[in-house]
Amino acid sequence: MGRFLYPNAYFTSTYAIDFAKLYRAGFRGILFDIDNTLVPHDAMTDERSRTLLRQLREIGFSICFVSNNDEPRVANFVAELHVDGLPDPQYIFKAAKPRGQGYIDGIRKMDLHHSQVIFVGDQLLTDIWGANNAKLPSILVQPVAPETKLQIKLKRILEKPVIKMYLRKHPLREG
Repeated sequence: MGRFLYPNAYFTSTYAIDFAKLYRAGFRGILFDIDNTLVPHDAMTDERSRTLLRQLREIGFSICFVSNNDEPRVANFVAELHVDGLPDPQYIFKAAKPRGQGYIDGIRKMDLHHSQVIFVGDQLLTDIWGANNAKLPSILVQPVAPETKLQIKLKRILEKPVIKMYLRKHPLREG
């Protein structure tokens, strides 16, 4: 039950992931969800997210955000990440997750091979299911803040038994 919702790894936070290890393993691109993966829902970048994303680009990663949000939300978030001398991240808005097409479009925007890309997100029913539909390795992270939107609170209730089953065989990683 629910195996199509299973990530390849589960971390306490996006900020606990060893991205240098992923780069050494051959990954060159990261597709990120934004809301509650990097910052609370509808929040703009903060120092922690800007620092992480700058470090990832300095390592050599291409970055593309794949979001179900509208373009102004995603474009404004990305605009705050501009760093002179580093390529600006790409983005896909209204990605229709869990459909896989937004992920495929993100890979194309980064001009990478499918095997070089990994996805990071906080929701099973959109982010991880979509990554699995696109046949991408994925990392599930715990949300950065409590949910404020009712529809997401309801999804979290549905996710709990799947996460419980996943954790029986796969440990939650703290970094």
